Amino acid sequence: MIVEARSLTKEYRVPVREGGFAASVGSLFKRRYRTITAVKDVSFSIAHGEIVGFLGPNGAGKTTTLKMLSGLLHPTSGRVSVLGFEPRKRDSEFLRQITLVMGQKNQLIWDIPAMDTFLMNRAIYGVSDAEFRRTLG
Repeated sequence: MIVEARSLTKEYRVPVREGGFAASVGSLFKRRYRTITAVKDVSFSIAHGEIVGFLGPNGAGKTTTLKMLSGLLHPTSGRVSVLGFEPRKRDSEFLRQITLVMGQKNQLIWDIPAMDTFLMNRAIYGVSDAEFRRTLG
């Protein structure tokens, strides 16, 4: 497998903010926290030559998952392997083999097929023919 994720979870610990001056001063001495789960127990694998897309509503964890696959974020729990590397280690050999281009829905060209949109973005971001063919298998 090119990509393998098992029980991938990412949680953030964020301070609870209460209104008012007294609460603000009190939080300087004793801060309360809550845990927000961005990705919960996600498992999947991607084989060589497969083309996949992450679809889901806002807040579903798509971007967080991609950031964990690239090593930009570390999972709270679970395992992830990309090209045989553990992304969180950010080994130089791993970094030479990956690219992460993140965009918004406005990058999609709705009146042409998805593959043509992919080819358009390939040209815009300068992905070489060899890199493109390696990605498709």
